[in-house]
Amino acid sequence: MNRWPLLATLLLVLAGLTACSDDVNASKNRGAPIEAGDKYVALGDSYTAGGYLGDQTGAEGCLQSDGNYPHLLAKELDLDLDDVSCGGARAINLEKPQFPTGGRVPPQLDAVTKDTRLVTLSIGGNESGLFASIVVKCVNLGGEDPTGSPCTDLAAQRSAKLSQLIDKVASDIEDAVGDILDRAPEARVVIVGYPQVIPATGWCPAMPLAPADYPVGRELFSEVTRALEAGAEKAGAEYIDVWSATEGHDICAKDPWVAGASPDPKRGGFAFHPYIEEQQAVTDLLVKQLGDTAPD
Repeated sequence: MNRWPLLATLLLVLAGLTACSDDVNASKNRGAPIEAGDKYVALGDSYTAGGYLGDQTGAEGCLQSDGNYPHLLAKELDLDLDDVSCGGARAINLEKPQFPTGGRVPPQLDAVTKDTRLVTLSIGGNESGLFASIVVKCVNLGGEDPTGSPCTDLAAQRSAKLSQLIDKVASDIEDAVGDILDRAPEARVVIVGYPQVIPATGWCPAMPLAPADYPVGRELFSEVTRALEAGAEKAGAEYIDVWSATEGHDICAKDPWVAGASPDPKRGGFAFHPYIEEQQAVTDLLVKQLGDTAPD
């Protein structure tokens, strides 16, 4: 099987992005106390919005629910939440409107104001259809060629473009942190990573890629997550490592925290997106992070 040649390139790119940050504001705000009643703004895409995990909230068409981690965190810490996360959001939608089914959604950064004390952000998986290429394109290819490695072959053909996209995710995060702090200089900014979706070994019908394409699919999710971490480090923002916390809870696990192609109707959620257990795990990580006011 051909190996995806992107990994070595990406490691070099990300190594260059993890230099020490010179963002004074972000560094200054790390560990600042978060108190009951503080304004909390949640920014992000569908992995933040948590569609079908409870009652619908947010803008129409965004598939946001009150079972997502922003709502769980706000309830846990008694915060004044403004959750503007929206399914399908890309980095450009931090500054420009989004148009999901249902109408126009304002730029997410409009919610960040001078009195904001906490901002969480998770975005990047939708850049040029990065995640969709796995859960739509590669799934379809796997159905056509289940004994081959069609997604791996496609990724090898597009390795240069994929490298650029991953690089863009990291730089977008860095830029977003700066934009947030311009609007809310006293805010504590926390970047939230993505969970493990595809297992390191094995195969299951809930993730219907060709078996030989599991490594490249997992690698793509992993590199997008590393890019978020690299962007956070470069900007001096805090980072929540959801990848490590969801070890053993991928789509094919005995206790999956991410829904497969056919979500369990008793658990809510929708295909290839988090169940509420994953959102609760993120909440717990944030509570621990925000409760640690010791300087870094």
